[in-house]
Amino acid sequence: MMDRWHAAPEVWDDQLDALICEQQAKILRTRRYFDFKSQPYFSPSSANADKRELYEKLRGAKRDVQPKPPHQGRWTRLGTAIGGMIQRDLLFIERHYERTFGEAPPFTVERTSEGYPAWEDFATRLHVVEHDGHRFALYGKPDGILRYKDGRRVGLEIKSKQTTASKTGSMREAEGKHVAQTVGYSEMYGTAAEPLDDYLIVYVNAAKKSWAMTEEEYAKSPDLTAFHVTITQDDRMALLDELAGVVRAVKDGTPPKLDLDLWTFNSYKTACALSLTDEEFAEIGGQVRAMLKSRQPEWRKQQYYDAYEFIKALREKGVA
Repeated sequence: MMDRWHAAPEVWDDQLDALICEQQAKILRTRRYFDFKSQPYFSPSSANADKRELYEKLRGAKRDVQPKPPHQGRWTRLGTAIGGMIQRDLLFIERHYERTFGEAPPFTVERTSEGYPAWEDFATRLHVVEHDGHRFALYGKPDGILRYKDGRRVGLEIKSKQTTASKTGSMREAEGKHVAQTVGYSEMYGTAAEPLDDYLIVYVNAAKKSWAMTEEEYAKSPDLTAFHVTITQDDRMALLDELAGVVRAVKDGTPPKLDLDLWTFNSYKTACALSLTDEEFAEIGGQVRAMLKSRQPEWRKQQYYDAYEFIKALREKGVA
């Protein structure tokens, strides 16, 4: 559907663009209240996070404010812009696809009870659950909830790729961390009457092989690819088990082990580093030494080494 739409002459609709802007302005000016204080909460991306990081977050640790190179700021902004582009296209497809191609689009956009598109700020939700004796919540906003032509609800997760043009062409399945994230949204927005068991994970590549490509070249290096995943009740229960385990760890004061494989995107590095016991720090040192002697890729060895040096420096300074 998206390739067909993007290959056709671009459709202009000032009234629809104005409506999109008006709805966005209205929802941003609306002060919505969520009760964050009655229970701990996680985001759907917590499924990919280091459990020690989540532990420190729930304990009230300060989130790190780390300097970053400028290209990373542009990287994240571009990813947000790509998501907005796909969402706008979906609204245009909903209105103009049938007139353009003579048939209804296979997907339409679900609406909230207020009539807004079911995505982003329009669909923000704090979903409270009771699981394994613990009360906690999932908080977030989806990239989209669609309706397939057979009536099924289908979640939408949009991810950007920006390094090489070949990245999307080489993918054979959705990345595990992205699949895990959709499980959280499935729990948040699915109900017994209207489950959200199907998800599309769409990868859009900002890098292009060339302006001019043959059909064969495009088939080999597409800049957009999508994967369908099916989410089961077992998947949702497994996620809730993990999150309940973090809540239990906080109550019991038993911190999970630090996972160096998830160190790069850990937003509580300082709290994690300073809360390690001497025994835990020594154990991490052993992990790093074993990694450096292994046949693992150099980038992974470097990640372990950098994490260890960061932790060591912080502990020596005793920075709070």
